[in-house]
Formats: sequence, C-alpha cells, structure tokens
Amino acid sequence: MIIHKHFEVEETAVTIICDEEYVSSIQNSIFDSREIIKQCIMDFPEFQWSLEPLEVSGEEIIIKMCKAAKKAGVGPMAAVAGAIAEKAVQTAMDEGSRHCIVENGGDIAMVLEKPVNIGIFAPALKDVGFHIDPVNQILGMCTSSASIGPSISFGVSDASVVISNDVCLADACATRLGNLVTSDEEDVIKKAMDIVCSIDGVDGAFVAVNSKIAMKGVLPQLCRVRFDESSITKIEF
Repeated sequence: MIIHKHFEVEETAVTIICDEEYVSSIQNSIFDSREIIKQCIMDFPEFQWSLEPLEVSGEEIIIKMCKAAKKAGVGPMAAVAGAIAEKAVQTAMDEGSRHCIVENGGDIAMVLEKPVNIGIFAPALKDVGFHIDPVNQILGMCTSSASIGPSISFGVSDASVVISNDVCLADACATRLGNLVTSDEEDVIKKAMDIVCSIDGVDGAFVAVNSKIAMKGVLPQLCRVRFDESSITKIEF
C-alpha cells in the first residue's frame, strides 16, 4: 500500500510517497547521507560555504555533488537536497520499489509506475503544475526560489525549476537558474534559460517570476493542480 510520510530532522524536511515496506530503508538512507555530508563538512569546512565548485574526495554522494556543482557553476551544497533524495530513491529501487517519490525541500527524485501531478508553488501562479508520466529510471525535478524557503538565491524568481535524470544536477542547475534570473525582463530570463538548458544532462527548465513564466527544453505537460498554498510542494495521484 502506497503511503505518504513526512518527517523532519534539523534542516532536512522530507516527504516520502511509496509502498510502506520501503519507508524505513528510505529514512535510513537519508540519515546515512546526512552523516556523510556532515563528516565532509567537518573535514573540509569550505564544502558547506563555498559558492564556487570544489573538488573534494570522499563517498559517492560527495563526488556526485561536486561533479554536479562543477557543471552548473555553483557550490556543492547547491546539490545537497537533490543528492539526498536521489540516493534515497535509488535505495528503494535496489530493494524492489518501482514507485517512489522523495521530496526534500522542493527538490524531488522519483520513479513512477503511475502518473502523478506535481504542483509548482509561486505567488503569481494558481493551480499550475506538471503531469509526470510513468518512468522506470530516476527523474529529478528541482526548484530554487528567491521568495520562498530558506535557500540562498541571488536572483528574483519565485520558482526556477530544472528537470533532469541526474537529480544532483537538476538541484545544482535550479540554483544556477535562480541566480541568473535577476529581473523579470524577457531578455534576462531568456539568457538564463539558454545558459542552463545548454548544460549537458539538463532536459528542460521552467521559470516563474512575478506574473511571467518561461519554459525551455523537454518538459512534462503543464496541468491544473489544486493544492493548499500553505504547502510548498503538493503531489497527488
């Protein structure tokens, strides 16, 4: 039976949607990833604060974060939520799960046996989201925002969304896209989208800023998703 479970630990706030039998393994994966990253920060404090790519050796999740950050041109912690979510979904898949969604602060990793609708929260948007068809490999949909949530953004977008099969990369590139959208002028948005969508591994991008939206690349179909605006992410079957 598929269940929804939400839990929080320090700065990590996660929603899990999967068969109940995989929840414990997913939670353990998230705790393990957090410990690996915390140890890396203890050994290399700059890993936490750098806004530029770093090359740091260590466990697989650290290497993946560094590689994604280098491709996106941001610091490695820009990929942290996506990295944790991706590893958690992979853990569930390794145990046999074929339908699993892990949402970590607006950054989503998923493998799907049935379609889902994922809402995009932004003040000027109403009931807008993506219809995601079934997919048998991990798909990432990650979001950065200058107006919602605690993440650092040097831009002004309400939602900068990147789609990629590499969830680490989607997370890092969502940060880069959000940083590049410094106004709602069309030429600024277009340039930002062109830069991010030219990064190898990025499928598509979506931006909402003030009353404007922009889309580029290969994206899921837009759909109507009704959800309570008190929540940032809403996933429904």
